[in-house]
Amino acid sequence: MRHTSGGASEAVLALARKHGILRPRDLKASGIPREYASRLWKRGLLVRHGRGLYALPESEPGAYWTFAEVARLIPGGVVCLLSALSYHRLTTQLPHEIWLAIGRSAWRSRIHGPRLRIVHFAPSLLRQGVSVHQIQGVPVRVTDPARTVADCFKYRNKIGQDVAIEALRAYWHRRGASMADLERYAKLCRVAVVMRPYLETLT
Repeated sequence: MRHTSGGASEAVLALARKHGILRPRDLKASGIPREYASRLWKRGLLVRHGRGLYALPESEPGAYWTFAEVARLIPGGVVCLLSALSYHRLTTQLPHEIWLAIGRSAWRSRIHGPRLRIVHFAPSLLRQGVSVHQIQGVPVRVTDPARTVADCFKYRNKIGQDVAIEALRAYWHRRGASMADLERYAKLCRVAVVMRPYLETLT
């Protein structure tokens, strides 16, 4: 579809409203030249967040804006471990990079944007215990609280056992926390035996 200059500008702004965060490839898919995003940025009609990511000026970055950025850059990824703990308020840690799970055979190109810590999950672990959250208008996949705690014990050598234990205690005191979910994901991640002594100290 061919667009006039004014029509293309309106179409780009409509795409920004739809996607929350706009990438040049979104324009290409709609038959609009990529350079229109840059033109609208120079005119102040779009703001730029990182390389090749644009949004409407009224879209003020929230606390987890970087999650939305990564979700647009790597749609199949899942926010996990320390980043998911922070999102669910199950840790006092302040991660300086985003922990992201991708498939074991997934190819990841070098991206210009937030710092990433990549973890490889089996296909089933990329689906189970994962929910979609709308952040800045972008669907972001994040591991659920119980699943995140189980993951922390599975990857305790990467994040530290003290962090995993802190997360377990925080989950235990969380309102509405499901012990059945925790046990299910502990079995899924094969850490039920590892977690049992720590659970016994809480009961």
